[in-house]
Amino acid sequence: MELLMAIVVGILFMCATYLMLSKSILRIIIGTGLLSHGAHLLILTMGGLKGDSVPLLSDKVASYVDPLPQALILTAIVISFGVTSFLLVLAYRTYQELGTDDMEEMRGTKTNE
Repeated sequence: MELLMAIVVGILFMCATYLMLSKSILRIIIGTGLLSHGAHLLILTMGGLKGDSVPLLSDKVASYVDPLPQALILTAIVISFGVTSFLLVLAYRTYQELGTDDMEEMRGTKTNE
């Protein structure tokens, strides 16, 4: 199971890197979202996957999963949602002002500065 998760994390990182290197702002935003999801899966995988174990410690439970990675991932999901929404609003406003989402066209020329 860990090997499969590691492969999925690698594919997510690969796709995110490809999208973030493009010239379109929307692709860059999607790439950052994929990168954050890959980081979430990486933290979850490194925290250990123990099948039927619960993230609770009590007298009745023999084995348990450490709840710290799950709490970190939950916090990271909220933060990545906020960052993604901010980037989408910023991209929309930039498109309204300049009429393009191409990074090369947004750079402008020396006469526009």
